[in-house]
Amino acid sequence: MYAAVANGKLKIERTQSSCPKTFYVCFNMRIKNILVLVLILASGLAFMFSETGCASIVPPSGGPRDSLPPIIVSVTPENETLNFNAREIKIEFDEYVELNDIYKNLIVSPFPKRMPEVSRKLRTVTVKIKDTLQPNTTYVYNFANAIKDLNEGNKGKDLLYVVSTGTYIDSMQLSGVVKMAATGKADSTLSVMLYSNLDDSAVVKERPRYVTTVDSSGIFFFRYLAPGQYRLFATKDESGSYMYNEEQIFAFADSIITIAPVPPAPVRLWAYQPEKKKEEEERETEINEKEKRLKYTTSLESKKQDLLKAFTIKFDNPLKTFDTTKMSLTMDTVFRPVKDYKITLDSTARVVTINVPWLEDTTYNLILEKEFASDSINRQIVRNDTIQFKTKSRDDYGQVKITFVDVDLDRNPVLLIAQGSSVLNAFPIPASRIVQLQLYPPGDYDMKILYDTNKNLKWDAGQFFGERRQPELIEQIDRKLNVKPRQWETDFEIRKSK
Repeated sequence: MYAAVANGKLKIERTQSSCPKTFYVCFNMRIKNILVLVLILASGLAFMFSETGCASIVPPSGGPRDSLPPIIVSVTPENETLNFNAREIKIEFDEYVELNDIYKNLIVSPFPKRMPEVSRKLRTVTVKIKDTLQPNTTYVYNFANAIKDLNEGNKGKDLLYVVSTGTYIDSMQLSGVVKMAATGKADSTLSVMLYSNLDDSAVVKERPRYVTTVDSSGIFFFRYLAPGQYRLFATKDESGSYMYNEEQIFAFADSIITIAPVPPAPVRLWAYQPEKKKEEEERETEINEKEKRLKYTTSLESKKQDLLKAFTIKFDNPLKTFDTTKMSLTMDTVFRPVKDYKITLDSTARVVTINVPWLEDTTYNLILEKEFASDSINRQIVRNDTIQFKTKSRDDYGQVKITFVDVDLDRNPVLLIAQGSSVLNAFPIPASRIVQLQLYPPGDYDMKILYDTNKNLKWDAGQFFGERRQPELIEQIDRKLNVKPRQWETDFEIRKSK
């Protein structure tokens, strides 16, 4: 018997073969099925190539990136152990970890005299205590930012280990925020410190009892505090000493902070960069004394004098002698003498100011005789000198009218106009709340409001020692000031940001 496919039909006929007839039927059915599958696959490949023109092999994805920080799965001795007296702590994580600048980022409170020794192996971090622990004291080991996972570098969060050498865990709290007084913005590199020593000098002589950091919004939070009275400070601690050297960014609370079962209200601190010490100014003077001639700069911009400003000369060092009779101001190329001008030397003996009602688009000549000024080591200008400049035209300026809708006049507000970090002008905001600039140089400017406590039209940093003065505050204005030339008036309102 044999089987064959004819006209799409299976035909079976008897033969002399001894093979069972079922074998031939199954065999030919399988052949037919295989042919059908081949045709289907060929058709699919042909369609794919016709649509794309080529085929590409895409390797399998490695899966989503690990974004989870390492998590503590066990710790020995246990967290919140009482009567703690161990010399070693072992912390086990859920993945391989590594240390991240551990001696800078690990914060231990109360602050130890000797920092612990920290090491890691695979998933385990070991802390060996080197300091003598105080009795009846709650200790907090804050590993935030100090430990990260091995592969992706995700930093640990809320990694606190708390123990007590006594019979209870201290549970008092304190929160607050630190902002820069000159910008109103936060600086996430600042540290906040609590001192149980209430003497003013403690912040420069010893380390604090408690330390914490601020987040990107300037917010800080102390937990597990012992009740009592404290001084509160913030500083930019780049050395790791957690002490104030009177040069770095600094902030202080006006009054003593009392930590009690009822938490005090959140504290707001205003940080500032202290002004230069006299010693720094003296060092700068020593450097400048290496020059062999009297050096100065003027307030001219591209040899142009602003119609609304005084002409100034600034000297590198204070002047010892100054003679206004050896200075003269003239006009035009024929050197016509100018009348009714006033020359003054400021209290630092470094800035000479010439005030005069300037005529627009006019050439002026300031004639300086060699003996007009000398400094402490008798340096003078090399020879008689003439500074020639031209005043601006009214067409070089624009007009601005700004209405401050809800500014607090009781705080002595002053409009500061700046470019970048440089303040160019300061205008007190009057009772009408309207500032009008009749002639102002064209350009794009930043605007700020200074709350001018001492009414000197400039920002003053804080002072902790002595008079205990907080820094003056500056509020940023979101919009820009765009001044166009040829007296085109810019008129708009500003509402105080909340």
